[in-house]
Amino acid sequence: MGGSAAPGTPNLLVILGATASGKTRLGVELARRFHGEIISADSRQVYRGMDIGTGKDLHEYQEIPYHLIDVAPPGHEFNLFQFQRLFLDSFSDISGRGRLAVLVGGSGMYLDCVLRGYRLVEVPEHPALRRELAPLSMTELAERLARANPRLHNSTDLTERSRLERAIEIAEYQGGDDEPWPEITPFTIGIRWERAQLRERITKRLKERLEAGMIEEVQRLHDAGTGWDKFEFYGLEYRYVARYLKGELSKNDMFQKLNAAIHDFAKKQENWFKRMQSHGTVIHWVEGAGDPLSESLELMQNLL
Repeated sequence: MGGSAAPGTPNLLVILGATASGKTRLGVELARRFHGEIISADSRQVYRGMDIGTGKDLHEYQEIPYHLIDVAPPGHEFNLFQFQRLFLDSFSDISGRGRLAVLVGGSGMYLDCVLRGYRLVEVPEHPALRRELAPLSMTELAERLARANPRLHNSTDLTERSRLERAIEIAEYQGGDDEPWPEITPFTIGIRWERAQLRERITKRLKERLEAGMIEEVQRLHDAGTGWDKFEFYGLEYRYVARYLKGELSKNDMFQKLNAAIHDFAKKQENWFKRMQSHGTVIHWVEGAGDPLSESLELMQNLL
């Protein structure tokens, strides 16, 4: 699946970084120079109509083609499996046309599932199994899951019956063979900032998004049918703005709490990138405060 590259020659350029790091701009500039097309690795930019709060910044792309943006309706629960399928389709299409796929984003799980080649299988619901599990107690369900998946590390599956039953369904699934994985040779560049500088950028960008109509965007989505409960799952901006619109927070409290939450999120992203490195992903870091484009071009010299 997808065009193959000569051994050792990258056929996927990955640009990653924390929120507000400038990764989209860097990815677009590199795509322009290397006849590339952007594939977004952002878990929220997939949603149509969620533009300001997700920071799509589509004006930055200009003539550069992009993929995996605006591919799902608001209210839809987009997941890692869907992302991986769409990524593989896009990668195959871009490579098959002799162009360079440029994966850009900060959603660690999405990046990781490509760089480490997670073999994700779509597991259908199994009504007969559900009937078999129905009379079992939570303890019995937990024991069955432990037998089916001794390496279980996500304890949240053990606290809610529906999640526990679904985890058993997945652990006991006997599906067909995984589809072949394409030959992907990535070259990964990370853009980083000093913590204080990144905090300044985050706060400045949040103010800009609010001025650009982020509150009105959330109200529009709600008026069009997206329930308030859904916004809890669509990222920090949507969660806190929805709470403000529901009257649970004052405007100032919304701003302060949201700003602090985005700073915490950026730290979590950076920790995820460190974990990716500890698992063997090679990330070539460039300094956001310097000239990240020139640094990236220097790193990529003779590679592509």
